[in-house]
Amino acid sequence: MCNNTTFPRDVRLLDGASYGTVFKKNRRVTNRYWIVLGHQSQSQTSRLGLAIAKKRAKRAVDRNLIKRIARESFRHNQLLLKGFDVVVMNKDPAAKATSIELRQSLDTLWVDLTKKK
Repeated sequence: MCNNTTFPRDVRLLDGASYGTVFKKNRRVTNRYWIVLGHQSQSQTSRLGLAIAKKRAKRAVDRNLIKRIARESFRHNQLLLKGFDVVVMNKDPAAKATSIELRQSLDTLWVDLTKKK
């Protein structure tokens, strides 16, 4: 388990096979800003993968902010997401949203994802 300031390798989806599993077998929860795909894994840790589309957020600064917010939210909700591999994707309105809106909407999606167990 990591603390709130790091994002170590063991909590990241690192290869195509890991992403592929989540994309093929997933639970999908969405809202205005995000699409979250979750796959219940055998592991007791949660892992995060980011698929932030350049098509949806043209400017690099917007994509970097979206990724930063997703990582921060994931770190704060790791205990809730225990045993899930998740991939977070952005929707078009995410590039124009405030940091607070993005964070609150993603935090609610984590809860929704785990309720569907």
